[in-house]
Amino acid sequence: MFQNFNKQEFSYNSISINYVIGGSGPPLLLLHGYPQTYFIWHKIAYELSKKYTVVASDLRGYGDSSKPDSDKNHDPYSKRAMAKDQIKLMRHLGFDSFLVAGHDRGGRVGHRMALDYPSVLEKLVVMDIAPTYTMYMTTDMDFAKSYYHWFFLIQPENIPETMIGSDPEFYLNKKIRQWGKDSDAFTKTAFSEYLRCFTPETIKASCEDYRASASIDLEHDQIDINNNNKIECPVMVIWGDKGYVGNKYDIVAEWKKFAKEVVGYGLPCGHYLPEEAPNETLEALVSFFSLKLKV
Repeated sequence: MFQNFNKQEFSYNSISINYVIGGSGPPLLLLHGYPQTYFIWHKIAYELSKKYTVVASDLRGYGDSSKPDSDKNHDPYSKRAMAKDQIKLMRHLGFDSFLVAGHDRGGRVGHRMALDYPSVLEKLVVMDIAPTYTMYMTTDMDFAKSYYHWFFLIQPENIPETMIGSDPEFYLNKKIRQWGKDSDAFTKTAFSEYLRCFTPETIKASCEDYRASASIDLEHDQIDINNNNKIECPVMVIWGDKGYVGNKYDIVAEWKKFAKEVVGYGLPCGHYLPEEAPNETLEALVSFFSLKLKV
């Protein structure tokens, strides 16, 4: 599934980031979402490695990466802290600038990375998300029902952790089946890997990820909005036509409020684009990243 990739670990200070690397060519960083790991890219990583030096990593708090203790402000799980991890990793590998594709939470990390390190990101792809600020500030009954986990996971510590931890496999299976529209797209190998990594430590850390999104991340976003600071690099947003986000929001229009140059379109799938529509996702990435001029 990750043919000719090497699994490695990068550490700085007290943080370790798990990743795989393979291929040759321009560097491309792949970032996963909730509740998964770098393994979500298993259907397209090898093909991408024929054109790019592919780095697929586990975000802080997920997979085999570190799950540091949090604080009352949730700063260790801010997207700023998560983005810094990935910048450190790529610099360690010798890449001063690179391409980024992020699914779900990984797209939110990519968003913050593009704002905090504008000279580093060459192009950014975000998958099946509207901006965090938009989604919280326009919350209505429909959104709250469909994305109940956004409000469940941010509850005080030990409430969601205890409830999810009572049957992690049930929760993980329900969550993936709820968002995914093609049950056959999720291989036994992939689900087993997600379940292996869905430990009590990961459950706690992922709750902190969402708590940060509802607090410190919004504060960081508000500062950028007040200063009219937008993403400088070209952005492509792709989403699942059968999923919620693309049918709830005008995705391209929403991202144009946060980035200067945006294109995008839907793919024939649910939330998990790299697993449900791997060929279409691969084509979208290669086409966008291969453009010589800004979009």
